[in-house]
Amino acid sequence: MLHCSKLFNRLFHFLPSRPLSSPQPWLFIGLGNPGEKYQFTRHNVGFDMIDTFARSLGISMASIHFKSYFGGGEFEGTPVLLAKPQTYMNLSGESTGPLAAYYKLPLNRVLVIYDDMDLPCGVLRIQPRGGHGHHNGLKNVIYHFHGNREFCRLRVGIGRPPGQMDPKAFLLQNFNKTARVRIDAALEEGVEILKMLLTRGLTECANSANAEQKYKHLRVQNLPS
Repeated sequence: MLHCSKLFNRLFHFLPSRPLSSPQPWLFIGLGNPGEKYQFTRHNVGFDMIDTFARSLGISMASIHFKSYFGGGEFEGTPVLLAKPQTYMNLSGESTGPLAAYYKLPLNRVLVIYDDMDLPCGVLRIQPRGGHGHHNGLKNVIYHFHGNREFCRLRVGIGRPPGQMDPKAFLLQNFNKTARVRIDAALEEGVEILKMLLTRGLTECANSANAEQKYKHLRVQNLPS
Protein backbone atom coordinates (compact mmCIF):
# COMPACT_ATOMS: atom_id res chain seq x y z
CA MET A 1 0.00 0.00 0.00
CA LEU A 2 1.48 3.34 -1.07
CA HIS A 3 1.19 6.37 1.15
CA CYS A 4 1.26 10.07 0.36
CA SER A 5 2.64 11.57 3.57
CA LYS A 6 1.28 15.06 3.03
CA LEU A 7 -2.22 13.75 2.38
CA PHE A 8 -2.33 11.52 5.42
CA ASN A 9 -0.81 14.17 7.67
CA ARG A 10 -3.71 16.39 6.68
CA LEU A 11 -6.22 13.63 7.25
CA PHE A 12 -4.83 12.67 10.63
CA HIS A 13 -4.99 16.34 11.61
CA PHE A 14 -8.70 15.73 12.11
CA LEU A 15 -8.76 11.93 12.27
CA PRO A 16 -9.12 10.81 14.97
CA SER A 17 -7.86 13.63 17.22
CA ARG A 18 -9.96 16.47 15.79
CA PRO A 19 -11.62 18.82 18.32
CA LEU A 20 -14.99 17.61 19.57
CA SER A 21 -16.67 20.58 17.93
CA SER A 22 -15.30 19.70 14.47
CA PRO A 23 -17.62 18.00 11.97
CA GLN A 24 -17.16 14.25 11.63
CA PRO A 25 -15.65 13.28 8.26
CA TRP A 26 -17.62 11.76 5.41
CA LEU A 27 -16.30 8.92 3.25
CA PHE A 28 -17.57 8.98 -0.35
CA ILE A 29 -16.91 5.79 -2.32
CA GLY A 30 -17.60 5.45 -6.04
CA LEU A 31 -17.96 1.95 -7.47
CA GLY A 32 -16.57 0.83 -10.81
CA ASN A 33 -14.03 -1.32 -12.62
CA PRO A 34 -10.36 -0.35 -12.99
CA GLY A 35 -8.54 0.09 -16.29
CA GLU A 36 -9.02 1.91 -19.58
CA LYS A 37 -11.22 -0.90 -20.91
CA TYR A 38 -14.01 0.10 -18.52
CA GLN A 39 -13.47 3.84 -18.46
CA PHE A 40 -16.68 5.82 -19.14
CA THR A 41 -18.87 2.69 -19.30
CA ARG A 42 -22.28 2.65 -17.66
CA HIS A 43 -20.99 0.50 -14.80
CA ASN A 44 -18.35 3.13 -13.96
CA VAL A 45 -20.50 6.16 -13.23
CA GLY A 46 -19.55 5.83 -9.55
CA PHE A 47 -15.93 6.47 -10.51
CA ASP A 48 -17.03 9.33 -12.77
CA MET A 49 -18.93 10.99 -9.92
CA ILE A 50 -15.94 10.79 -7.56
CA ASP A 51 -13.63 12.21 -10.23
CA THR A 52 -16.01 15.08 -10.99
CA PHE A 53 -16.44 15.89 -7.30
CA ALA A 54 -12.68 15.69 -6.67
CA ARG A 55 -11.98 18.11 -9.54
CA SER A 56 -14.53 20.55 -8.17
CA LEU A 57 -12.58 20.75 -4.89
CA GLY A 58 -9.09 20.36 -6.34
CA ILE A 59 -8.57 17.01 -4.58
CA SER A 60 -5.92 14.69 -6.05
CA MET A 61 -6.93 11.03 -6.40
CA ALA A 62 -3.38 9.82 -7.09
CA SER A 63 -2.73 8.00 -3.80
CA ILE A 64 -3.47 4.31 -3.23
CA HIS A 65 -4.98 3.33 0.12
CA PHE A 66 -6.66 0.01 0.98
CA LYS A 67 -6.86 -1.04 -2.69
CA SER A 68 -8.45 2.28 -3.70
CA TYR A 69 -7.44 5.42 -5.47
CA PHE A 70 -7.85 7.81 -2.60
CA GLY A 71 -7.93 11.50 -1.78
CA GLY A 72 -9.02 13.82 0.98
CA GLY A 73 -9.93 17.44 1.57
CA GLU A 74 -12.73 19.51 3.02
CA PHE A 75 -15.67 21.62 1.95
CA GLU A 76 -16.77 24.57 4.07
CA GLY A 77 -15.14 23.06 7.13
CA THR A 78 -16.38 19.48 6.75
CA PRO A 79 -13.65 16.92 5.98
CA VAL A 80 -14.31 14.46 3.18
CA LEU A 81 -12.47 11.33 2.08
CA LEU A 82 -12.87 10.02 -1.48
CA ALA A 83 -12.21 6.50 -2.74
CA LYS A 84 -12.43 4.50 -5.98
CA PRO A 85 -11.87 0.79 -5.19
CA GLN A 86 -9.56 -0.91 -7.70
CA THR A 87 -10.67 -4.45 -6.82
CA TYR A 88 -13.14 -4.79 -9.71
CA MET A 89 -16.77 -4.10 -9.09
CA ASN A 90 -17.82 -7.43 -7.60
CA LEU A 91 -15.14 -7.21 -4.88
CA SER A 92 -15.67 -3.53 -3.97
CA GLY A 93 -16.21 -4.38 -0.30
CA GLU A 94 -12.60 -5.55 0.03
CA SER A 95 -11.63 -1.88 -0.08
CA THR A 96 -14.75 -0.24 1.29
CA GLY A 97 -14.98 -2.24 4.52
CA PRO A 98 -11.37 -1.71 5.62
CA LEU A 99 -11.49 2.01 4.76
CA ALA A 100 -14.51 2.66 6.97
CA ALA A 101 -12.96 0.59 9.77
CA TYR A 102 -9.55 2.27 9.51
CA TYR A 103 -11.03 5.75 9.89
CA LYS A 104 -13.44 4.54 12.60
CA LEU A 105 -16.42 5.94 10.74
CA PRO A 106 -19.99 4.95 11.56
CA LEU A 107 -21.79 3.74 8.47
CA ASN A 108 -24.09 6.76 8.52
CA ARG A 109 -21.00 8.78 7.49
CA VAL A 110 -20.27 6.52 4.53
CA LEU A 111 -21.86 7.17 1.12
CA VAL A 112 -21.56 4.72 -1.78
CA ILE A 113 -22.13 5.95 -5.35
CA TYR A 114 -23.15 3.45 -8.01
CA ASP A 115 -25.01 2.88 -11.28
CA ASP A 116 -28.67 1.90 -11.12
CA MET A 117 -30.74 0.44 -13.96
CA ASP A 118 -33.96 1.04 -12.00
CA LEU A 119 -33.66 4.79 -12.54
CA PRO A 120 -33.91 6.55 -15.91
CA CYS A 121 -30.63 7.68 -17.43
CA GLY A 122 -29.31 10.77 -15.65
CA VAL A 123 -31.72 10.69 -12.71
CA LEU A 124 -30.17 10.71 -9.21
CA ARG A 125 -31.48 9.48 -5.89
CA ILE A 126 -29.85 9.85 -2.47
CA GLN A 127 -30.92 7.50 0.33
CA PRO A 128 -29.85 6.87 3.94
CA ARG A 129 -30.01 3.06 3.64
CA GLY A 130 -31.42 0.22 1.55
CA GLY A 131 -30.77 -3.16 -0.01
CA HIS A 132 -28.45 -4.12 -2.85
CA GLY A 133 -31.03 -4.21 -5.65
CA HIS A 134 -29.16 -7.12 -7.30
CA HIS A 135 -26.12 -4.85 -7.78
CA ASN A 136 -23.14 -7.14 -7.23
CA GLY A 137 -20.77 -4.38 -6.18
CA LEU A 138 -23.20 -3.12 -3.57
CA LYS A 139 -23.88 -6.70 -2.47
CA ASN A 140 -20.16 -7.15 -1.76
CA VAL A 141 -20.00 -3.85 0.12
CA ILE A 142 -22.84 -5.01 2.38
CA TYR A 143 -21.05 -8.32 2.92
CA HIS A 144 -17.89 -6.54 4.08
CA PHE A 145 -19.99 -4.32 6.35
CA HIS A 146 -21.03 -7.60 8.03
CA GLY A 147 -24.53 -7.42 6.57
CA ASN A 148 -25.15 -3.87 7.80
CA ARG A 149 -27.10 -1.85 5.22
CA GLU A 150 -27.27 1.38 7.22
CA PHE A 151 -24.95 3.35 4.92
CA CYS A 152 -25.92 6.14 2.54
CA ARG A 153 -26.19 5.73 -1.21
CA LEU A 154 -26.21 8.01 -4.21
CA ARG A 155 -27.84 6.09 -7.06
CA VAL A 156 -27.02 7.23 -10.59
CA GLY A 157 -29.65 6.20 -13.11
CA ILE A 158 -28.40 4.58 -16.31
CA GLY A 159 -31.72 3.25 -17.62
CA ARG A 160 -32.68 -0.22 -18.80
CA PRO A 161 -31.07 -2.15 -21.66
CA PRO A 162 -33.09 -1.99 -24.89
CA GLY A 163 -35.12 -4.97 -26.04
CA GLN A 164 -33.64 -8.33 -25.13
CA MET A 165 -30.09 -7.04 -24.65
CA ASP A 166 -28.05 -8.82 -21.98
CA PRO A 167 -27.88 -6.49 -18.92
CA LYS A 168 -24.22 -7.41 -18.38
CA ALA A 169 -23.32 -6.31 -21.89
CA PHE A 170 -25.33 -3.12 -21.41
CA LEU A 171 -23.45 -2.25 -18.21
CA LEU A 172 -20.06 -2.62 -19.89
CA GLN A 173 -20.89 -0.47 -22.91
CA ASN A 174 -20.14 3.21 -23.26
CA PHE A 175 -23.07 5.61 -23.22
CA ASN A 176 -24.44 6.71 -26.55
CA LYS A 177 -24.25 10.41 -27.38
CA THR A 178 -27.67 11.32 -25.99
CA ALA A 179 -27.19 9.37 -22.77
CA ARG A 180 -23.68 10.79 -22.31
CA VAL A 181 -25.09 14.31 -22.32
CA ARG A 182 -27.59 13.33 -19.63
CA ILE A 183 -24.95 11.61 -17.51
CA ASP A 184 -22.54 14.55 -17.75
CA ALA A 185 -25.33 16.85 -16.57
CA ALA A 186 -26.14 14.40 -13.76
CA LEU A 187 -22.51 14.36 -12.63
CA GLU A 188 -22.57 18.14 -12.21
CA GLU A 189 -25.88 17.90 -10.34
CA GLY A 190 -24.36 15.17 -8.19
CA VAL A 191 -21.50 17.43 -7.18
CA GLU A 192 -23.98 19.99 -5.89
CA ILE A 193 -25.91 17.26 -4.05
CA LEU A 194 -22.74 16.04 -2.36
CA LYS A 195 -21.78 19.56 -1.36
CA MET A 196 -25.27 20.06 0.06
CA LEU A 197 -24.84 16.84 2.03
CA LEU A 198 -21.61 18.14 3.55
CA THR A 199 -23.09 21.49 4.55
CA ARG A 200 -26.74 20.74 5.38
CA GLY A 201 -26.77 17.10 6.41
CA LEU A 202 -28.37 14.02 4.93
CA THR A 203 -32.04 14.61 5.79
CA GLU A 204 -32.27 18.10 4.35
CA CYS A 205 -30.11 17.14 1.38
CA ALA A 206 -32.22 14.10 0.54
CA ASN A 207 -35.52 15.97 0.88
CA SER A 208 -34.36 18.75 -1.41
CA ALA A 209 -32.42 16.73 -3.98
CA ASN A 210 -34.90 13.89 -4.30
CA ALA A 211 -37.83 16.25 -4.79
CA GLU A 212 -35.99 17.98 -7.63
CA GLN A 213 -34.91 14.68 -9.16
CA LYS A 214 -38.47 13.33 -8.97
CA TYR A 215 -39.61 15.91 -11.50
CA LYS A 216 -36.60 15.14 -13.65
CA HIS A 217 -37.57 11.46 -13.45
CA LEU A 218 -41.03 12.25 -14.81
CA ARG A 219 -39.51 14.22 -17.69
CA VAL A 220 -37.00 11.64 -18.85
CA GLN A 221 -38.42 8.23 -17.90
CA ASN A 222 -39.85 7.60 -21.37
CA LEU A 223 -36.84 8.88 -23.30
CA PRO A 224 -34.34 6.39 -24.85
CA SER A 225 -31.09 5.73 -22.93
